[in-house]
Amino acid sequence: MDVEIRDRPAFAHLLVQMEKGDKIIAEAGAMASMSGQLQMTTRFSGGPRGALLRRLFASESIFINEFSAQASGHVVLTQPYPGDIVAVDLRGTTIFLQPGAFLACEPGITLGLGWAGVRSLIAREGLFRLKASGHGRVWFGAYGAVVPRDVDGELIVDSGHLVAYEPTIGIQVGLAAGIFSSFFSGEGIITRVRGQGKIYLQSRSFGGLAAWTNAHLY
Repeated sequence: MDVEIRDRPAFAHLLVQMEKGDKIIAEAGAMASMSGQLQMTTRFSGGPRGALLRRLFASESIFINEFSAQASGHVVLTQPYPGDIVAVDLRGTTIFLQPGAFLACEPGITLGLGWAGVRSLIAREGLFRLKASGHGRVWFGAYGAVVPRDVDGELIVDSGHLVAYEPTIGIQVGLAAGIFSSFFSGEGIITRVRGQGKIYLQSRSFGGLAAWTNAHLY
């Protein structure tokens, strides 16, 4: 199976070329087009209970779609917002994804939930993160460009810009500074990233877009 990320970075999508017997799993609603030789099967993500937990606590879709090739064909997968897509090859390892970032994975990947903390809920990031683990490739997207960073110590990230991180990374949500500076500087709530490992940032945030839009409506 050959997967190409096309039209990066603003309007990235996946072109998945499949041979007979190949399979790929994608987020519900991600398919833009597919060959007639492919078969799509919809199922609960992690079973009914796991799918319900994903929906309630991680704002993820209850269902996922599995595309299997009966003969050579292709499927185009895309995300609902403009931005880039990256692939991570897991080899018995794990990566945590922010709600809405997951796009697709190979069948050897297991999707679950990881605890994010009550402070993350206050920051409107959700109580849980999507946890992808196992053997295979995972594709996830971002709003804007994806910026990978190697962390060794501490890094401060504005709320809404953290997309994914390795399990060796710990996150703590809090105020950017004192109460006055936090609310009047425009920074508000930030995320302190601590540990040693890789994180992925997005160059834009949905909160920033919403604030800019609201400011120009009147």
